Amino acid sequence: MAATPLIPVILCGGTGTRLWPLSRASYPKQYWPLSGDGDATLLQQTQQRLEGLEGLSAPLLICNEDHRFIVAEQMRQLGVEPHAILLEPVGRNTAPAVTVAALQATANGNNPLLLVLAADNFIRDAKQFRTAVTAGRLAAENGRLVAFGIIPKTPETGYGYIEAARAFDAGALQDVPIIRFVEKPDRATAEQFLTTGRFTWNSGMFLFQAGAMLAELERLAPEMVSYCRAALEPDRVDMGFLRLEKTVFAKCPNVAIDVAVMEKTELGSVLPLDAGWSDVGSWSALWETSDRDPDGNVLQGRVIAQGSSNCYLRSEHRLIVGLGVENLVVVETDDAVLIADRSQTQAIKSVVNRLEADGSSEGKAHRKVYRPWGYYTGITEGNRWQVKRISVKSGASLSLQMHHHRAEHWVVVKGTALVERDGNEQLVGENQSTYIPMGCKHRLSNPGRIPVELIEIQSGEYLGEDDILRFEDHYCRDDPKK
Repeated sequence: MAATPLIPVILCGGTGTRLWPLSRASYPKQYWPLSGDGDATLLQQTQQRLEGLEGLSAPLLICNEDHRFIVAEQMRQLGVEPHAILLEPVGRNTAPAVTVAALQATANGNNPLLLVLAADNFIRDAKQFRTAVTAGRLAAENGRLVAFGIIPKTPETGYGYIEAARAFDAGALQDVPIIRFVEKPDRATAEQFLTTGRFTWNSGMFLFQAGAMLAELERLAPEMVSYCRAALEPDRVDMGFLRLEKTVFAKCPNVAIDVAVMEKTELGSVLPLDAGWSDVGSWSALWETSDRDPDGNVLQGRVIAQGSSNCYLRSEHRLIVGLGVENLVVVETDDAVLIADRSQTQAIKSVVNRLEADGSSEGKAHRKVYRPWGYYTGITEGNRWQVKRISVKSGASLSLQMHHHRAEHWVVVKGTALVERDGNEQLVGENQSTYIPMGCKHRLSNPGRIPVELIEIQSGEYLGEDDILRFEDHYCRDDPKK
């Protein structure tokens, strides 16, 4: 008898501001390689650790509309064709996301198992994780809503807890009915929890039949189900992405699936998991989960640590030298450097809030900005001019566009570009250049097999990204800034 299909539902929302300056709203932590496990990002590792599960189907991913091409590209790099990529027009927490996933999975009368995962979690022991998922299948197939609870090693106050009906048997992978969910406790309460043997950390990972969860949602949150169903009804498939209708979806309550269903249902079970899990919620948490050298240091990129201990030192571009320092986090990016005591890294979110309140670009975006056709990097700028480096993927092209307030000069440094100017096309090779005057209708394409790289010099009275009038766009973008 064939196994019940298992569809991973990977939730890709969140901005990970506590991992600033690397993680920002334009490119959050789930899309970065953070664990030191090769070049795989947290999202890609989430998909990779599923390999070998019985009945595994293509994943259903739910992400911010702004990140859709990043998600699609990272799945393409793995050779994975998603079941669907659902685009949230606004963030509404995990309950609406799980609801649209359940509706999508049951649309054709099917009732698969859904394995709900966060794209930004780290799990050291992938084999043990798969063993736990397999152990939870029977309960889920019998209608239970299974939560994976992390066996606590310390009385953490930054996590929510799940209380089971009885203490877990040592080493046993068996689900136990849930008594209650507890929000982040104080330390004394957390210490008391650990003495009972009944409490686990709430990982936010769940396993259940799509139909069973949908039935509980209909009973406990019928209005939300109605909004989600209406947001899915229009035929809004766009380049393989499924767009949720914004006006209706925005009416959904901003609530977690724990609060909407798991705290109220009588079908909840918790299954203990001990697989080296972390939500990578801060630089100190990342230091704790990473492999360290004999001096307790985690070193990433161009780093020299001499006489230093228990530090996290990460360079994305420039050389970092740590001499005789202890317990520091130093993270260098193209436009910002973080220097913090490891004990203070939870306060980074307040710094990001301050940057955003000041309107500082470093609060939300990097100089390197990803687009569906490739990326551009801001190099330098002055009064009425700026310089960018542009990279266009093989076979890709920018939109056919025009600027009202600026002219551009392109110098190709790698590959061959096809340039269209007011209906005329020309090939521009390495060490060649072309000029795009203000008001010229133009497009840049890459007809070759290697990326095209060029230097763009802009000049004019206004250089904002919203000075783009698009006439044709392969990527169906409405916002000129994207």
